[in-house]
Amino acid sequence: MSEEPHMLVDVVEGNIVVATFNRPEKLNAMGAPLMEILENAVLRFRDSPELKVMLIKSKGRYFSAGADLKAGGGGGPSFTQDRGSAVRESHRLLTMRRVWDEIEAIEKPFVVAHHARCVGGSLEMSLSCDFRLAATSASYSFPEGNFGLLPATNGVSRLVRLVGPHWTKLMIMANTPISADEARIAGLVHKVFPDESFEEEVMAFCRHVASQNAEFMGTAKVAIELAAELSRHDAAQVERMANSVLTLSPDYAELSRAHNANVGKGKGPK
Repeated sequence: MSEEPHMLVDVVEGNIVVATFNRPEKLNAMGAPLMEILENAVLRFRDSPELKVMLIKSKGRYFSAGADLKAGGGGGPSFTQDRGSAVRESHRLLTMRRVWDEIEAIEKPFVVAHHARCVGGSLEMSLSCDFRLAATSASYSFPEGNFGLLPATNGVSRLVRLVGPHWTKLMIMANTPISADEARIAGLVHKVFPDESFEEEVMAFCRHVASQNAEFMGTAKVAIELAAELSRHDAAQVERMANSVLTLSPDYAELSRAHNANVGKGKGPK
């Protein structure tokens, strides 16, 4: 009997890619087979204009326990670990780092939905996504501190950028898990939904995001990432440049006509 795929990938409603971790018996640990399927799904999403949103979720009692190092989860080359420079080079070449960077760079929205514990490498993946949604029962931790290590694939740099040093120190230095509600307060997740309605709420959110104009969505993602790194003055220039391109797009004229028609019929914005 052949083993089930470590990740299931489907297209639902014509424009939403749903990638589901499918190793509940292994706490959805992320090994090389899962990473290969995930990377292929990310690249398919990138290269298919009809696909508007990618949702990453899982099933089982963990969202994911993180990298399955016994199954090549990190995906880096083999180095003799006797020099700091060799360790740093192995971290630089990890498959996970490449995939997380691609998720962050693609000008389309990625949504990740945590129904349960999100640990280590799976949390690093989640930090690279655009939207993080949590069920009440979700929780978050970086257990690498148990081994005297830091997260290896941009966990520190992305986490501190999202939640600041205050919460990052709690999660990494103090090696303390946080709940879904704490994660929302920290700014790690956008929304927390009841467990009972979580799947329906997540799909409703994905449908809403998928309904947005694709050119606007991609431009906004780039502009927001740049604005986070630039001075207020320079960020304003990025905003002006981005809007000049969007204003001259045929999409703007079409969307404006549709909006004005709805207003004329007494229909406000959604």
